[in-house]
Amino acid sequence: MKIRKVSDEYLAKAVALLRRSFPAGGYEAQLVQQFHDHGRAIHEWVCIHTNKIIAYISFSTAYNGTEACGLHLGPLAVNPEFQKQGVGSELLRFALTQEPVKSSTIFVLGNPEFYQKFGFTLCTMPSCPFDKNNAHFLSIKNETTTQFTVGYEPEFMSCLPKKQPVKQRDKGRRSRS
Repeated sequence: MKIRKVSDEYLAKAVALLRRSFPAGGYEAQLVQQFHDHGRAIHEWVCIHTNKIIAYISFSTAYNGTEACGLHLGPLAVNPEFQKQGVGSELLRFALTQEPVKSSTIFVLGNPEFYQKFGFTLCTMPSCPFDKNNAHFLSIKNETTTQFTVGYEPEFMSCLPKKQPVKQRDKGRRSRS
């Protein structure tokens, strides 16, 4: 198994992996593609096994207002065929030792049971706009002493599914029973 920085050579395969790993809506794949399309500075790696990308991880800038205050971890994806084999854990351990990740505050919205194994703790400050009670918002190397709502790159919002308008029932029609 090899871990490599994402290059143009790996991007399309990484996006395809995200689609397979998160089939429900394509949010994660669209997010990463937009990061690249918009030239966002993200830190990302892939795990390669027998010339196939089997895992992906990325970090994007976290904000306090307009100032960078750390990095957001995510998405982290593992090919479903390789899940529960330690691949995601190995990729995460690797990424946490790389600059600038290793010297930054890292925030993640995810399963506390998983991320606590790597030193992440539940985060009370700052608050996460996507997790009302911060029940799944964790951090590592977080020395925040003032409350604020952590900011994300604009792609996080633009990739969210658009709410569908609710269709009104035609009140003039009666249903047959």
